[in-house]
Amino acid sequence: MIVVTGAAGFIGSCLVGRLNKEGRNDIVVVDDFSKTEKSQNLEGKTIQSKVGRKDFIAWLKDFADEIDFIFHIGARTDTTEFDKAIFDELNVNYSKAIWNICVEKNIPLVYASSAATYGLGEFGYKDEHAIVSKLVPLNPYGDSKNDFDKWVLTQSTFPPFWAGLKFFNVYGPNEYHKGRMASVIFHTFNQIQSNGGMKLFRSHNPNYTDGGQLRDFVYVKDVVEVCTFLMNDKPTSGIYNLGSGKARTFLDLAKNTFKNVGKPEKIDFIDTPIDIRDKYQYFTEADMSKLIGQGYKIPFHTLEEGVADYVTNYLVGSKYY
Repeated sequence: MIVVTGAAGFIGSCLVGRLNKEGRNDIVVVDDFSKTEKSQNLEGKTIQSKVGRKDFIAWLKDFADEIDFIFHIGARTDTTEFDKAIFDELNVNYSKAIWNICVEKNIPLVYASSAATYGLGEFGYKDEHAIVSKLVPLNPYGDSKNDFDKWVLTQSTFPPFWAGLKFFNVYGPNEYHKGRMASVIFHTFNQIQSNGGMKLFRSHNPNYTDGGQLRDFVYVKDVVEVCTFLMNDKPTSGIYNLGSGKARTFLDLAKNTFKNVGKPEKIDFIDTPIDIRDKYQYFTEADMSKLIGQGYKIPFHTLEEGVADYVTNYLVGSKYY
């Protein structure tokens, strides 16, 4: 069987759906199922059983011999949370416990890292192991993801296959529950529906115009396709970037959303909130050569293609993947 942690969340639930399309119905889903706002993400999907997040480590020790693969996607992802202890518990120590059992029981593992580990990009955005110890993330969330990456690279024993995925700016269906942390496309769509316009963050960096901040936006369908490739092909173990490989502006993103909603552009700018202003990434772009060099051949959605699919096939009508 396959285990997916964070399975009721955004990426995790899309991965469960993709695995179902792969013909895998023997999926154990792990999450905090008390958070009912995520429950619809798993509706219509075929699973074997549910395990609560707090019960999972004990469950894993009992059932490890029956597991073919683990996708550890669950994490505390709020970049506006600054309590380091929360991240140490949920993102670092919890992940170490899963890793150690995977080593002991020879279970292949894919886990979620983040592009937040790159900080301001002082060392570029290339997924080389040599730079991991040098990176300076901008918030406790990024620190927690980099702390685990650093810990992994110091280990002397490993699962039979492992990959840490540095997710860039993922967007797509099943993020209805994410609130402030949902993608700008999601917020643009909802603001257009409510008042016909959209507010983007003003630039507080003289090198970027308002709305000209650049991010690597990657469609969630591409993310779960890569996950499936890693499970099936098991290339060289290591840390991999997972973005589109092409930075685009927030204005590009907003304009494409207006286009697919069929409404005229109405974009205003507001100050970036003080609590994140000094920790704001103005540019990210994944170097995807490592994954492609391992034989991944499926083209990534362009921003235009991804936004069109997301808006017309999911956001309109509030549909799920």
